[in-house]
Amino acid sequence: MRRIVIMGAAGRDFHDFNVAFRHDPDVEVVAFTAAQIPGIDDRRYPASLAGPRYPDGIPIVAEAELGRLLADGSVDEVVLSYSDLSHVEVMHRASAVLAAGPDFRLLGPDATMLRASVPVVAVCAVRTGCGKSQTARRVVRLLADAGLRVVQIRHPMPYGDLEAMAVQRFASQADIDAADPTVEEREEYELPVREGTVLYAGVDYEAIVRRAEAEADVLVWDGGNNDLPFVAPDLLLTLVDPLRPGHEVAYHPGEAALRRADVVVVTKVDAADPADVAAVLASVAERNPGATVVRAASPVTLDAGPSLAGVPVLVVEDGPTTTHGGAPSGAGLVAARAAGAEVVDPRPWAVGSIADTYRRYPGVGPVLPAMGYGDEQRRDLEATIEAAPVEVVVSGSPADLGRLLRTSRPVRQVTYELADAGAPTLADVLAPLVARIRGA
Repeated sequence: MRRIVIMGAAGRDFHDFNVAFRHDPDVEVVAFTAAQIPGIDDRRYPASLAGPRYPDGIPIVAEAELGRLLADGSVDEVVLSYSDLSHVEVMHRASAVLAAGPDFRLLGPDATMLRASVPVVAVCAVRTGCGKSQTARRVVRLLADAGLRVVQIRHPMPYGDLEAMAVQRFASQADIDAADPTVEEREEYELPVREGTVLYAGVDYEAIVRRAEAEADVLVWDGGNNDLPFVAPDLLLTLVDPLRPGHEVAYHPGEAALRRADVVVVTKVDAADPADVAAVLASVAERNPGATVVRAASPVTLDAGPSLAGVPVLVVEDGPTTTHGGAPSGAGLVAARAAGAEVVDPRPWAVGSIADTYRRYPGVGPVLPAMGYGDEQRRDLEATIEAAPVEVVVSGSPADLGRLLRTSRPVRQVTYELADAGAPTLADVLAPLVARIRGA
């Protein structure tokens, strides 16, 4: 019996357990460790999901507790099951495990990808914040415009009651509100559902895929961070970001997603330096010369509201992009500066968990990450906004913060969509799959 610890961040870790270890009589998973996301440790993976071999469930502890778990020599192997770590960070974790004695392991896609009964298009990326969400929405629209029934499956974000979140289906704003998700979850769920897309998420992806494929001609996998898909794709699109040249080969498992891609989408070509675009294209050609390359722009739109010219504003950005995604800012700052706003750095007014976020991620720019993983953190977000000497909030978060947060400041929402920037286009690369589905 091999005793295993799974290092995770509430998502890939549970999936890897479900598909690789849950029914293995030669393995005992003694614990999950949790990182990246606040408030996801100090709970248990429930027995109802863990299966009959784990009648008491499985403890989830902070990654800082890993040394204690390994200290008595009873753990044989540690499996790394989360994403958007630099290659150096992966090996630091491996070195700490190896120094304690156990094996250190990465599970490959052949061991963890499920098979669907309908075709699958997967949208992945080399880093958090490359533009997966807008790309997935565009893919869904193109497939739906071709007359296909499309269902979207989102990479997991199970930060709450794991039993209640086992299989989630969202077809309306009411469905989302009833689940009481975090701000990060809303950032991914609200726009697709608003556009009429049925979206699944949760914990048990075998059950999710079976439910989703029953109402679809084609599934669209919308990835998280820079992770590989949980469902074997018929077409894998991997996004690269020329605003962060070099990152496409420096992070795990983003480089693997690049090397496996059928199509590489170079996003933000309208905002990036042409030399950086060229550098990323050369990197792609070296690692995956057989991939089709699509160039795309990411135009930013600011909704109607009070003028920003010369006005002090606070910019809120997508949380994961500016924290573990490593981008100092996003679309909100671009829109605010283009409108002539006076951008106020919120750090001096940050309170509680928001101040902790800035200390943990010193690379964040003069923006406020939309951290809202629980009621306390949401209150800290509201308090930071209210304390800052600004007149308007500019939100680059895909979630409707004007609806979610109590603030006396008007909120101007920033949206961003994928736009073609040359040939071939996304429609071109999807066309053969569409033809095959129609002819099936």
